[in-house]
Amino acid sequence: MKDSTQPERELPLALRAAYMSLHRNTDAKFDVHGVTADQFVLLLALSEGRALTQRELADRISSDPSTVRAMLVLLEKTKLVERACHPTDSRAKTVTLTTAGKRKLRKLWKVGQSIRDDMYACMTPDEAETLISLLQKIACSLSLEKSLV
Repeated sequence: MKDSTQPERELPLALRAAYMSLHRNTDAKFDVHGVTADQFVLLLALSEGRALTQRELADRISSDPSTVRAMLVLLEKTKLVERACHPTDSRAKTVTLTTAGKRKLRKLWKVGQSIRDDMYACMTPDEAETLISLLQKIACSLSLEKSLV
């Protein structure tokens, strides 16, 4: 560890601190609405309009299929999502937002606006774009598929 640089040591800590702060704040805001931060991310991924398979959804939200399945079971019970048989793959299920799910997502989006405002208030629009780009680069460079090859 003595050969590592200060940024090398600080990056994992800073990423974790930012993620945990966002996660805790989001969970606190959404608790009264019966949705977790992770469920919100899942609903947001489905808001793009097209049905996704559970596998595509897991990839889209950077989660594992079993966690996504557990979230879907809960969200399906509350009628926020709907799962159906895939039209061409009998082993797969497709997932879509229900009308109630779309309404809930719009409400949650408004409820979470203050969190996004706080995040964006500490940086310029250019810095926000750079941060997003850098986080995407990190995610890509550390992707599981890449590390298994």
